[in-house]
Amino acid sequence: MKEILPEVERWIESGEDAVVATVVATRRSAPRPIGSSLAISSSGAICGSVSGGCVESDVYEKAQEVFESGKPQLVSYGISDDQAWSVGLPCGGEIDVFLEKVT
Repeated sequence: MKEILPEVERWIESGEDAVVATVVATRRSAPRPIGSSLAISSSGAICGSVSGGCVESDVYEKAQEVFESGKPQLVSYGISDDQAWSVGLPCGGEIDVFLEKVT
């Protein structure tokens, strides 16, 4: 979270809203640890990472829903280690990501 905080503060100071997505649980060989965060500004800028690139595009889409509704979401992502290797990903595992709007 510390790595994205300065950018989120700049967005808010300039009048934008932001959605912060944070890894709140991991199972097996997850790509990023609990506490890893990704932030999305209301203008579409992003900073941080929750998965090293594997699910960021879907988290971005979920963030748009949170901007619209104002309601937080808990989203789970997962793939087996065997499936991960077969599609060229470095690891499988599962992560739970909590998204919330900050203003």
